[in-house]
Amino acid sequence: MTDIAIVDYGMGNLRSVYQAVFKVAPNASISVTDDPQVVAAAGRVIFPGQGAMPDCMRELDARGLRQAVLDAARNKPFLGICIGLQMLFEHSAEGNVPGLGVLPGEVVRFASELRDGQGNKLKVPHMGWNQVHHGEHPLWAGIAQDARFYFVHSYYVKPADASLVQATSDYPQPFVCAAARDNLFAVQFHPEKSAAAGLQLLQNFINWNPV
Repeated sequence: MTDIAIVDYGMGNLRSVYQAVFKVAPNASISVTDDPQVVAAAGRVIFPGQGAMPDCMRELDARGLRQAVLDAARNKPFLGICIGLQMLFEHSAEGNVPGLGVLPGEVVRFASELRDGQGNKLKVPHMGWNQVHHGEHPLWAGIAQDARFYFVHSYYVKPADASLVQATSDYPQPFVCAAARDNLFAVQFHPEKSAAAGLQLLQNFINWNPV
């Protein structure tokens, strides 16, 4: 049986994710897979993604992976990354498309005119290293408050339930960058590109045994 399935629907930064997971779990059976049966049988599932939301949803369905991802998100340790966070929500303003609806809320775009405290214009997409203000959760173990993680995104999630929020970042206003419920944890940033803090989060996910 595969210990960790990394879902391949043609839209993820799969090589970097695989290498980071292998670094923290070299003895685990890790599969980058587009096979729904492998996802269904895996002990843990990582759901990464890059690109536009409409393309991601289309490719997920084209590969017959929707139900396997839904089942995993509800029944086993599950980590969403970047678009893999956004796809879990009900609707995205990017392309005006429905998401998977696992979590209540929507995905919205950063305003086109963003300025920092000094009046300097901020670019969209939000790209680069930014501090993360996190709550209490096993996946934050060993990660300092305000540790920096790497982001690349133009959209962010707005959960309808405040209890889902596990972390925020600022650009320049606070936005939600991590959400969690039960066996599911998902982040807007890229832990596989976030040096020691990102590897610690992946290690924590590998060791996580939600009730």
